[in-house]
Amino acid sequence: MQVKTEASATGFEEPRLGLADRAPALYRAMVALDGAVELDSSLRDLVCLRASILNGCAYCVDMHTLDAAARGETEQRLHAVAAWHEAPFFTERERAALLLTDAMTGLPQSHVPAETYQLAKDHFPEDELAQLIWAIVVINAWNRVAVTTRMLPGEYRPG
Repeated sequence: MQVKTEASATGFEEPRLGLADRAPALYRAMVALDGAVELDSSLRDLVCLRASILNGCAYCVDMHTLDAAARGETEQRLHAVAAWHEAPFFTERERAALLLTDAMTGLPQSHVPAETYQLAKDHFPEDELAQLIWAIVVINAWNRVAVTTRMLPGEYRPG
């Protein structure tokens, strides 16, 4: 079944609902959860960008690309996140994090294979692995919020 949507003059669907306004306590709780994650910002940028690409979240792809660039990430690596498996620009540690991101984001298909989890465990001490897992959980939640409510990219500014 295909559902017809209302498109704006730009051809993109208008934002649907402002969750920060309609459910402010929950929105603040989500922001607090996001802020509680303690992970290297460069690694977190890569993980957030990758999950957002996989989830088709244009708003979050835009935001995390801008954030990463503002923190000094190279354009080459940012472009390569979409095809990280084929790109030589990532460390083994980053690759383990991106592989875990792929598995957790595609949970219904992957169920996070034991080899994927073990690779991440080999590259991250347990406390940091816990932070990585929470970072992936949080970005997937934000992606679902942004896609469902049709948050439009282009207005976000780093900082």
